[in-house]
Amino acid sequence: MKLTVVGCSGSFPSADSACSSYLVEADGFRLLLDMGNGALGELQRHCGLYDLDAIFLSHLHADHCIDMCGYFVARYYRHEGGRCPAIPVHGPEGTEQRLVTAYADTPTASAMSEVFDFHTLKPGSFEIGPFSVRTERMAHPVETYAIRVEHGGRSLTYSGDTGVSDTLDELAAGTDLYLCEASFVHGKEDIPDLHLNGREAGASARKAGVKRLVLTHIPPWTDGARNLADAREVYTGPAEIARPGAVYEI
Repeated sequence: MKLTVVGCSGSFPSADSACSSYLVEADGFRLLLDMGNGALGELQRHCGLYDLDAIFLSHLHADHCIDMCGYFVARYYRHEGGRCPAIPVHGPEGTEQRLVTAYADTPTASAMSEVFDFHTLKPGSFEIGPFSVRTERMAHPVETYAIRVEHGGRSLTYSGDTGVSDTLDELAAGTDLYLCEASFVHGKEDIPDLHLNGREAGASARKAGVKRLVLTHIPPWTDGARNLADAREVYTGPAEIARPGAVYEI
């Protein structure tokens, strides 16, 4: 199983990175986790525009889903080989309506379901291509899901956006790679059920007993090095900051 960081900036794109988007591959199958601002352009550095097999949207904030509107255009108006078949999109309740609303001023907005095969997320386990996945609801102002992806005895857990959550710790238990958000700065921001800081992400990794921690969703105004140092104070395993284009063999 291979993970490629397409974009990892939080809230809005930085000068160096698109917002949240992560490509997971195994057995020739490509699953994209989120498609935030700027991700569609960056994705094409790592994957053909029409080579995705499924998409998971953790929640409906723009920095995790808004480039789906551009992807709709690319798939609906494909110039060679005819229109693409509908691609499975796993997202929270209301995903289709959110994307239609974002694209509502165009005559083709109602065709969103011709391009995307929408599946409503709920907590539970199911299959996406060759992957066994489990999703759980997180602590965030809107309906948000973390996902654990398993293949060939290896696992990846992606937190999505969340505040401190015992459910997340349980989902990530023993995972090989923990892609965990760290938006806030320890001692600076303290807003419950919104985001984690670096220290909280490290504490979650320690509680879950993960093999490797990768901090992500760090906004451009936040010092990622400080968040990483805070995480390392409480988690002694391998830890680093996500970088656009980074590839992990899991």
